[in-house]
Amino acid sequence: MPETFDILKSVKDALGITGEFMDPTLNAYIKEVQNYLKSAGVKESIVTSEAASGIISRGVSDLWGYGAGNGKLSPYFYERAIQLKLEGGE
Repeated sequence: MPETFDILKSVKDALGITGEFMDPTLNAYIKEVQNYLKSAGVKESIVTSEAASGIISRGVSDLWGYGAGNGKLSPYFYERAIQLKLEGGE
């Protein structure tokens, strides 16, 4: 049986975070980014898949302030969101 995709683990790996202390904060940002993507027209099946792990990690980093945008979503985030929306057949 294939392993289930774990977005929290993927984000933590991408951001180099270990342990569980920051999990509630990360989960809140993950949900925020996923909700943003869904509101932007990206299909739920993409938002919850491994295909979105990179943009979700980028969005979490941007919102958390680790990105160059100081808490703002980066231009890359917006460009990738558009790509994922278009990949969904819209």
